[in-house]
Amino acid sequence: MPSPKDVYVAVIGAGGVGKCFLSQLENLSNRLSKNPSSPKLSLVLVSRSKKTLYSQQYSALPLSNLSSSLDSSTQEHLSLPKIIEYLAAAPAKVVLVDNTSSQDVADAYPQVLAKGINIVTPNKKAFSGSYKLWQDIFTAASTSGAKVYHESSVGAGLPVISTLKELVDTGDEVTRIEGVFSGTMSFLFNNFAPTEGKGDKWSEEVKKAKDLGYTEPDPRDDLNGLDVARKLTILARLAGLQVESPTSFPVQSLIPKELESAASGEEFMERLYEFDDQMEDVKVQAEKEGKVVRFVGSIDVGKKEVKVGLEKFDRSHPIAALKGSDNIISFYTKRYGANPLIIQGAGAGGEVTAMGVTGDLIKVLERLS
Repeated sequence: MPSPKDVYVAVIGAGGVGKCFLSQLENLSNRLSKNPSSPKLSLVLVSRSKKTLYSQQYSALPLSNLSSSLDSSTQEHLSLPKIIEYLAAAPAKVVLVDNTSSQDVADAYPQVLAKGINIVTPNKKAFSGSYKLWQDIFTAASTSGAKVYHESSVGAGLPVISTLKELVDTGDEVTRIEGVFSGTMSFLFNNFAPTEGKGDKWSEEVKKAKDLGYTEPDPRDDLNGLDVARKLTILARLAGLQVESPTSFPVQSLIPKELESAASGEEFMERLYEFDDQMEDVKVQAEKEGKVVRFVGSIDVGKKEVKVGLEKFDRSHPIAALKGSDNIISFYTKRYGANPLIIQGAGAGGEVTAMGVTGDLIKVLERLS
């Protein structure tokens, strides 16, 4: 029989972020095992698109060599409904860690939470989908008492969501949120329009970012602005705005209209150089004003306005001075006055994203103990 301190962990998604999380889970489990008063963590299921490894008796799966064990698993690949059924029948508390970006998994959150299963996840689609799904998720959590945390859905491991929630929950009045929310866009513009020196042509900078793994396999998935729009939707809702979806406010796409219908990412990249003049004109116009151009998101809480797109900034502005692929998020509030509360740092990458997920798992464990 499990003890009251037992907590079962199930992981869906074992790709880039998932592998980093599983490594961090092993370290966390080892650390907790040295403290008799800490909960006992047991990984009982790990699943990816075509493979599932799980313990039918809810005994702990070995965390060492987990990737190879999953690769060689001959167990039945469990569908999402079967995974939920398996977790709901567990004889101890359960945390589902969703490391995917799957809309199907996100849509199942209300059902998962209603069964008392806790959730931690970096999956933006759960919290930036329809406003009804947002409401259903938190209604189910409130009714069942299950916990749901999603720090890494905005800013990877940066404490963006927890900071905003604390501002709101302690009664501060958030008036505006502004920042660079995409590591990909940060890298592109910090190199294309640097505060010092001269950047390369736009298509060359996009190619560099793609070769370094900063963009999605099809860079249009970054350049259409929807990734940033999803993050803004989440923050706007936490700030009290009933934003219906990431497409319900202005989002500037950096995909030339002529390339929107390109058959593939490869074709898009092959032809992007033809439209370098468009982005060059934007950069030159900003330079004439002594400024640089950056891709930002902003929320005006009072006016209930959310927008994503290109903005010009003085070279001395913190947003202009970003380096590499860093994110920067500024919270303007009544308490902080004219000087915003600024959070800055790495906003992308498997390790830092997984850190946010692991941090959320620790929060759940603290609340379950």
